Amino acid sequence: MTETNPQDLAARYLAQWTEPDPARRRAAIESLWAEDGTHVLQPPAEIREIAAGLGFDHPTLRAQGYDAIETRVTRSYERFVAKGGFTFRPRTDAVRLDGLIQFRWDTVAVGSGDVVGGGLEVLALDAEGRIRTDYMFPGA
Repeated sequence: MTETNPQDLAARYLAQWTEPDPARRRAAIESLWAEDGTHVLQPPAEIREIAAGLGFDHPTLRAQGYDAIETRVTRSYERFVAKGGFTFRPRTDAVRLDGLIQFRWDTVAVGSGDVVGGGLEVLALDAEGRIRTDYMFPGA
């Protein structure tokens, strides 16, 4: 397995979410992710509550492959960065355990610099050091 510096990967991972240029965003996705990589999101509490009311015990949201991941990253960029005035930054706690990398990140208001949220990321890497599965836990 290719050795990947966990803190460097965390920074590059979060940079894809804040990249304004669509071509550079797609290039970042293709360099970070395995072609059939999967992004798995634990939805916010209010969505989990609605899902539970509909009989879904463990709702998760998934995007698989470059096109679906690009759509997910682009929509997040549009909502939180372009319109919301936020950016994302990694904390300095990235660690590697075999083929997994774990790190926490902050959501930062660009105007004030205030941390307004964040989450936990667990990335499972393939043999080339690219993201095979991304488990995102916002608010964790």
